[in-house]
Amino acid sequence: MSVSGTPVKKIKSSDIYPDLEKSDSYVFTSEPIRSWDRWHDGSYYHVYFKNRKTKDSVDITKGVSFHVATEFDETETISWGPESHHIYYVAYNQEEAFPLNDNPDIYKYNIHTGKTENLTFPNKGFDSEPRFSRNGILAYLQGTPGFLGSKRDIVVLHHDAKINLTTQWDGTVKDFIWAKRGDKLYFTADINGTIQVFQVNYPVAPDSKPVVKQLSEGEHDITEIIAELNDQLIITLTTMNRAPELYSFHLKTKKFSAITHINDTLYNKIKMPKTERRYVTTKDGKEMLVWVVYPPDFDAGKKYPVLLYAQGGPHVALSQAYSFGYNFQLMASKGCIVVAPNRRGVPGFGVEWDDAVAGNWGDLAMQDYVSAIDDIAREPYVNRNRMGAVGASFGGYSIYWLAGNHDGRFRTLIAHSGIFNTRSYYGTTDGLHFLNYEMGGPYWSPKEDDIPTTFDEYNPINYVQNWDTPILIIQGGRDYRVPLGQGLEAFQAAQLRGIKSRLLYQPNEGHWIGGSQNIAAWYREIFRWLEETLK
Repeated sequence: MSVSGTPVKKIKSSDIYPDLEKSDSYVFTSEPIRSWDRWHDGSYYHVYFKNRKTKDSVDITKGVSFHVATEFDETETISWGPESHHIYYVAYNQEEAFPLNDNPDIYKYNIHTGKTENLTFPNKGFDSEPRFSRNGILAYLQGTPGFLGSKRDIVVLHHDAKINLTTQWDGTVKDFIWAKRGDKLYFTADINGTIQVFQVNYPVAPDSKPVVKQLSEGEHDITEIIAELNDQLIITLTTMNRAPELYSFHLKTKKFSAITHINDTLYNKIKMPKTERRYVTTKDGKEMLVWVVYPPDFDAGKKYPVLLYAQGGPHVALSQAYSFGYNFQLMASKGCIVVAPNRRGVPGFGVEWDDAVAGNWGDLAMQDYVSAIDDIAREPYVNRNRMGAVGASFGGYSIYWLAGNHDGRFRTLIAHSGIFNTRSYYGTTDGLHFLNYEMGGPYWSPKEDDIPTTFDEYNPINYVQNWDTPILIIQGGRDYRVPLGQGLEAFQAAQLRGIKSRLLYQPNEGHWIGGSQNIAAWYREIFRWLEETLK
């Protein structure tokens, strides 16, 4: 079984007009036209299997649907059925309007009859990860329709009955595996600024409900459950201070044991920053977890600059993840205290907290940043005249918003791939499949009062007249989620306002930076900027 890209539509002009073989034009009559960092050329991923007897390769998705592998890892979305007569795969239906389509379904293909069945058609959310227990029971992840933050639940399909095992649980599933005996499933989920292992029982008795139980604890992220082996789970574990390593987690003792020690030698040569939890009361009286990362050899008798970190997403966990981009330890090692609030919209604190940012980008989530920075600023070891803020994606939006609304709190700002103008962003991004929910709808309406506040009151462009703070703007040329124009608009505004500003343009990078030399240049520019503006 394999996945391959094959042409479906004639979009390239050289395909439409064979005599223009050197033409590089594209002709679109419908969405999608591009996603993340590539333009669509009419080819889509299809699923094939090879018949061992006839040696023929069969395209099982031909004429039914196309498999969009760019949105998720295709190796995790294809499964053989337990009896080896069916192939299960995840795909978008070609008939649905893509700009508003975040509704892939799970399809079942019969290799003998060639017939295809949509198993999850009624659900309009993101269905994925079909996986079987050893006794042949199918489970998959079911997403919430139209919602990027999407509470994802584990659903079991057995004899045409669908049982949602986690619908009553106030959290969202990241990944899962079946237990060997098939009587439970293990899964990972965000919880209180970490990622832990949970279990849920199956089958469920007729008059009872599924019971979700948290198995692991600690200041770490369990990024993957690989397998169950002899009363242990083989997992990958990481913290803000350490890159992922393999561990075993004993299901009875609840203890972790390191299996690999690949990075020990290097880490033993490094002075580590200290990371701690801090709980801050928000403007509306909620308790918010804020991660604080202190420089190595921190001395409370000294005064330090502070760097506020604004998380992207907006529905991306701010947990114990180890990152090569925006690595808090590197920033802290430059002598800054890094403050990272788990503001509204960050998962791991209940569905209500996660959903609170949708349609309200410039509201409580922005106040959460202010609450966090004001709280840390009261400490005697903080230099209140040397505070900055940095963020990417939704975090970049946050920086642009704060640039016009920070009331003198910050001395410097850094915005990477941020949304500067929500109206032009809505018209150029490849992410419309979730933005109508996130932004409250489109920016046009017959009635002025019906236009979502995201395009008016919460649009950073409307506060440029208040800008007075040096700003570094970073933008990738192949970023189609937050297109180039957003960074260029912001830089030009800062320049015309006479504000010290710099643009780091990386023409071949997308929403994330993949080139090793480019990430090195990215760090050097950030640190150079901080040295110049956070003195």
